[in-house]
Amino acid sequence: MESFDMLISILGSTIRLSIPLILAALAGLYSERAGVFDIGLEGKMLAAAFAAACVAYLTGSAWLGLFSGIAISLVFSLIHGFASITNRGNQIVSGVALNFVAAGLTVVLGQAWFGQGGRTPQISGDARFSPIILPGADVMRDVPFVGPLYSNVISGNNILTYIAFLAVPISWWVLYRTRFGLRLRAVGENPGAVDTAGISVTFLRYRAVLMAGLLCGIAGTYLAIAQSAAFIKDMSAGKGFIALAALIFAKWKPVPVMFACLLFGFLDALANFMQGKEIPVIGEVPVQLFQALPYILTCILLAGFIGSANPPKAGGVAYSKER
Repeated sequence: MESFDMLISILGSTIRLSIPLILAALAGLYSERAGVFDIGLEGKMLAAAFAAACVAYLTGSAWLGLFSGIAISLVFSLIHGFASITNRGNQIVSGVALNFVAAGLTVVLGQAWFGQGGRTPQISGDARFSPIILPGADVMRDVPFVGPLYSNVISGNNILTYIAFLAVPISWWVLYRTRFGLRLRAVGENPGAVDTAGISVTFLRYRAVLMAGLLCGIAGTYLAIAQSAAFIKDMSAGKGFIALAALIFAKWKPVPVMFACLLFGFLDALANFMQGKEIPVIGEVPVQLFQALPYILTCILLAGFIGSANPPKAGGVAYSKER
């Protein structure tokens, strides 16, 4: 039974650690399906986390923090769109620049406003998204196997967790069952054909990067006022890049993206759990090995087991009617 309790603990941690990855990977999915590579996922998450923590602390409202996080992420998306869509600049350079801006600006403003080395003050109460206890969770807690799974893994998460999982089937429906999704995928494969049909390539790509901004805003907010209780310097900790790796691993498909992010989250949770633990025969394994497992596994799978992961054909290429 102790092993089962340990498994439940790891699964609960997996869910919590996977949420920002799922949201950021879906953000990259919309953008890259439209042919706009978005290396700036990391920067948008970081800026959103800072804005959400600041506003939540000042107003005492988690929802105002969420709206602020989304707003600043949308601003970053518009900047990326202006540079790479309107002005047809290099999409990689634009995304990297946004990452640098977010990493520097959040620390400078945090130190100037709060004087805590780039951190924001701790927040509590209504300024954070609290866990939601689903109906029947307390009643089912003592039911063997199913009870702990429902009470400790499915129930007890905050609303942003459920929004993240709900965003997966919604994204699938939008991309594969709506006219907007059809056009979005078409503009990522052959923007010239879309333009010939009288559909604005620029407008479609802007809508895609704004969708990415919306989801990155939720992801950053989750980091600051749902998973944590304050903004911490560089708290995104490379999650935007891990989300990009998960997106490639999943071949730019919403449901596989979710499972790829859950895998990364599971390995991250396992790494946290294995700190200081000894494995029979082997002994204590350095935690860095477990932290490297997601990247090692991705390289192995991409190299030999899932075949080639081909991005949208027009991905990363600025479109111009003169071409």
